[in-house]
Amino acid sequence: MKKVAIFCSSSYTIDPVYNEAAARLVDCLAEAGFAMVSGCTVKGTMGVISREAESRGMYHIGYIPRFMKGLEYPSASELHWTDTMSERKEKMREGTVAVVALPGGIGTLDELVETHCLRKLGKYSGKLFALNTNGFYNPYKALLDHYLSTEMMDGSSRALMSFPETPEELVEMLVKE
Repeated sequence: MKKVAIFCSSSYTIDPVYNEAAARLVDCLAEAGFAMVSGCTVKGTMGVISREAESRGMYHIGYIPRFMKGLEYPSASELHWTDTMSERKEKMREGTVAVVALPGGIGTLDELVETHCLRKLGKYSGKLFALNTNGFYNPYKALLDHYLSTEMMDGSSRALMSFPETPEELVEMLVKE
């Protein structure tokens, strides 16, 4: 079973275009035969992708810290409890072929940056994507390019992060070997 971890927003008040793209990504992943790993709460985009995975009959593995008891999505194929947010991130990445960051807040940014660093250090071997819906990740792309131009980052480290514009483009890049 090829698994993709998705990091995303827990906010209810984001522009609906982000949740529409998130649902479409789950559809595309399901069509391509992937299983989904998520933070598995009912909140915000996490709830959107959980509901979409369920409606598609997609295998869904969720990790949630114990302090979030009561927010867990009730119909995940597997639900695992963790002690900390750090353990949650680590468990979500285990055995995945890719990590996808959807538009999200500071937590999603933390997950994205940590995974990029782990990929650079050879501690994560999957592909790394930031779904750039409506240019959401353009500031992060610019920051990485700034690191590159100031030689704080080398080209091979910069190349580890991809910024597809659509879910379809992301899945196409994911299945390309």
